Amino acid sequence: MAKAPAALSHGSAAALWRLAGDRRDIDVTASHGRHGLDGSGVRLHASKLRRDEWLTHEGIPVTTVARTLFDLAEAIEPPQLKSAWDEASRLRLLRVKQVAAICERHPTRPARARIGPLLAAEQLHDEERRRSPLEDRFAAFVRAHHLPPPHTNVLVDGDEVDALWPTAHLIVELDSWEFHHDRAAFENDRDRDAEHLLLGYRTIRVTHRRLDEEPQRLAAQIRALLGEMPNPRSGP
Repeated sequence: MAKAPAALSHGSAAALWRLAGDRRDIDVTASHGRHGLDGSGVRLHASKLRRDEWLTHEGIPVTTVARTLFDLAEAIEPPQLKSAWDEASRLRLLRVKQVAAICERHPTRPARARIGPLLAAEQLHDEERRRSPLEDRFAAFVRAHHLPPPHTNVLVDGDEVDALWPTAHLIVELDSWEFHHDRAAFENDRDRDAEHLLLGYRTIRVTHRRLDEEPQRLAAQIRALLGEMPNPRSGP
């Protein structure tokens, strides 16, 4: 298991993730050292980071978006926290399950109560999104074309994906205009696809238009990527 380094955190991590503006001081979290601001403008936060609470982004060890938001809850006012949370959601960087897990690990920290309302609202939104028309349509499409049922809403390298056939390393992401109406979200999705490809996962993006206009071609593509022979029962 990799040892947690000193990682950029709090406001500095939020700036690197583009959730908030730059800060004058540099926030760093490390398991050893004296808490507080040193003479070089580095503010040290003495805390042990678990392996799933930090990663390397743009070549810099940094707390994950989930851990960053949790730490921010104790450092900024509620309106600014809500703004950073909303930006993470807009950029599709928000991982609700990861935030919830961090809250469970730190039951006595004030951040848990402060981030609780945002987490509860996002969990409700996630449930509503899971019942979205596109997800319902894709489930019906899989059944109609006799495709093996995928796992749904699961994590791949920390990213939640809409559908996954794990043995075939095949991901399906369901794209609707509601969640891809700005350039930043669009670019972030393509970056995720590239990162997953480096791990050996191929991604197909499915839209309402594809389900409407080319279901047979889409089914054939998925079946080929699953390594299956054409199924004569797939229907016209």
